[in-house]
Amino acid sequence: MKKTYVTSMPNHIGAFLKASKCFSLLGINITRVSYNKAVDSHTLFIDAEGTEEQLKKADVELEKIGYLQSNTNKTSIVLIEFCLRDVPGSVTNVLTLINEFNFNISYISSQENGTDYQYFKMGLYVDDFDKISAFLKEAEKLCKVRVIDYNSSEKVYDNSIFYHTYVLGLSQIMGLSEDISRELLVHVNLAMQTLDEQGLSPYRTFDSISKFAELLGASKGKNFNPRISTHKITEHTEITLVEPPCGSNTIIIKSNDKVLFVDSGYACYTDEMVNVFKKILPGFDTMEKTLLVTHADVDHCGLLPIFDKILASSKTAACLKNEFDGKNGYRESNPLHKPYINICKILTSYQAVNPQKITVLGNDVQNLTEPLTQIGFFDFEELHFEVYEGKGGHLPGEIVLIDYSKHIAITGDIYINTHGLTAEQAEYNQYAPILMTSVDTDPKLCLEERNAIMQRLGVGKWQIFGAHGFRKEYSVNS
Repeated sequence: MKKTYVTSMPNHIGAFLKASKCFSLLGINITRVSYNKAVDSHTLFIDAEGTEEQLKKADVELEKIGYLQSNTNKTSIVLIEFCLRDVPGSVTNVLTLINEFNFNISYISSQENGTDYQYFKMGLYVDDFDKISAFLKEAEKLCKVRVIDYNSSEKVYDNSIFYHTYVLGLSQIMGLSEDISRELLVHVNLAMQTLDEQGLSPYRTFDSISKFAELLGASKGKNFNPRISTHKITEHTEITLVEPPCGSNTIIIKSNDKVLFVDSGYACYTDEMVNVFKKILPGFDTMEKTLLVTHADVDHCGLLPIFDKILASSKTAACLKNEFDGKNGYRESNPLHKPYINICKILTSYQAVNPQKITVLGNDVQNLTEPLTQIGFFDFEELHFEVYEGKGGHLPGEIVLIDYSKHIAITGDIYINTHGLTAEQAEYNQYAPILMTSVDTDPKLCLEERNAIMQRLGVGKWQIFGAHGFRKEYSVNS
């Protein structure tokens, strides 16, 4: 049995030795350790492996010596910039006010700039945000005051409790529980350790993760305004395209009063998307719900658990089963990518679907030699699709559906209409690759797959429905 301990250790000689002896005496093996004084001078992450009984004893012993973090600790750091006149003693009144509020200063920096003013930057430990609000009101009577956004600051002014400050911010944006926040804390540390071992600065990456979370949170509830369009195919068949600001589109195909969904977006928008479905389909609650998923990415599979039947290629089905069994999916199989995918799953409330709901679509072709390989056919009422599997340029198991009689192509993420993105979708696409680790697994191969799709479209006017952006109209001349 494995467990990750987030320990808070005193910053003095022998602190880790004390914890190590605790594990050693209980016969527990330490499999990973992460500590970086430049990032956090107190927090040390320990992955330990032992029996359930051994780990329970370790919990008790570490708590006795005060090494276990308290989940209720809400201490944070507020960075404040004070604009003070460049005269002797100008900072005294500010320091006196800080002392009156009994705040500890964790960081201070100032330098003359050739003007009549100096800008003092200070980091204050805060455990009561009502108290800091009162402080700011009093400080504004003395001088101009500006609160600096900790997460977006390029320079880290104080690192003593970076992990908890950072994770607390993400958790508040997405409304995560304390248990989920603790799991997020572990994966944030793994991302930090991965970047550190590659010799890369983590703060630009972490800033992008923060912005990604802010975009997700900004589109929740009443602010969830997807672009919805309906496209007539025949007298009895139409396609409704639902485009949320973040995540994949959902395609709703209605043909002869039957309904098929394609892809499903992020799980954090489940309530919002269900409300949209109910408006488009009044009988949504009682109908049998079938969804075809183009590939096994987090932003396409978020709503799978609410559907009765899932259609997927054999590789996608295998990936989804691995996730349900607690194993790595395709994205997590790369250790460098795993922390980011897990952060994305936590932030978006992703839950793996029960594989018993999955029906494999097409043949299981293991050794694909072409960019696109036909693996079978799929009929849905008036629509008759040829099913092609890509070689894995975007993700293994990706599929494309082409109806040559109705001139329709459903292309997933292999081909999307980049010129048909809304402003919100375009902004989201700037930050999503950080959490998805990349847009494409193999960009060169994905380009070959895109070209192969276009080469397979026959003469005529086509409607291409990708997983992001508006429908693409495309004409092939004789």
